[in-house]
Amino acid sequence: MTSHLLSGPEADPARDAGHEDAPPRVGFFTDTSVCIGCKACEVACKEWNAIPEDGLSLTGMSYDNTQSLGASTWRHVAFIEQSVPAGRTAPAPGQDLLPDSVSGPGSASVPPSVPDGRVPAPDGRTTLPLASGDGEVRWLMSSDVCKHCTHAACLDVCPTGSLFRTEFGTVVVQDDICNGCGYCVPACPYGVIEQRPSDGRAFKCTMCYDRLGAGQEPACAKACPTESIQFGVLDELRERAARRVGRLHAAGVTEARLYGHEPDDGVGGDGAFFLLLDRPEVYGLPPDPVVTTRDLPAMWRHAAMAALSLAGGIALSFAASTLTEGLTGALAGRKELP
Repeated sequence: MTSHLLSGPEADPARDAGHEDAPPRVGFFTDTSVCIGCKACEVACKEWNAIPEDGLSLTGMSYDNTQSLGASTWRHVAFIEQSVPAGRTAPAPGQDLLPDSVSGPGSASVPPSVPDGRVPAPDGRTTLPLASGDGEVRWLMSSDVCKHCTHAACLDVCPTGSLFRTEFGTVVVQDDICNGCGYCVPACPYGVIEQRPSDGRAFKCTMCYDRLGAGQEPACAKACPTESIQFGVLDELRERAARRVGRLHAAGVTEARLYGHEPDDGVGGDGAFFLLLDRPEVYGLPPDPVVTTRDLPAMWRHAAMAALSLAGGIALSFAASTLTEGLTGALAGRKELP
């Protein structure tokens, strides 16, 4: 098996990192269509991991007081207020938005007579028109987190080994080893990891590594009341997500799409992927992320070729200089002959 890849499909990053008896890779599937913006995930993350508060001042950007992921914000709930053309529809919160795990037989159903403005979906649940005229808006809410990339550039560039790949396939920062060099910050294609101004050390989501070791799910997934954040074996989550997109498309929500689930994308697939209701850019996500260390081998080859060319040029120049001096001396010797 090829090991220590910097890009491309990677079936088992934990084994590639040296974990011989690694369990199945786990991750997050965040279904933004059922996120209600309650921020329970943010609170649970901070409480369990003892993360400092971000400040209580209002940003003036909707109801979002944290703005983005950072050293003290490992889960960030985005509130996106969006103008919507008339006639578009999307599932109504609490109705057709239930995940597979809680929307099977025996789950709450909607009576045939539904309030005005709602239209029945093919599966019997309801959808709610996003706009009935000009000037209406909709909320897109999404709980963002570190993607725990298959090819994690932050890990690849760390000079101290502070960042490491766990047996669960996740990427964790050991803050007691971090020397604050900051190389990992520009390496992340998602802009997730950040240094704390107080001491310069880098921090990000650990997917509650201590809880995983005890057989528990991460705090954010445990606290999510709508199961927008789902935790489990990554391959199973990808299958569940594909079914979920199919259900939404059948209900008329054709803009629903998955993000970060493809193993052959620019980062080898994410350990935390998303179901979005609009383009990734709307949520502040890069449309085509690429691991920043992908081109390192080619860069080193080009650098080596340039160094060899320079060394060859210097050697050639030295040889030519030596030859010139020898010829000059020989000519001078001939002139001195009687």
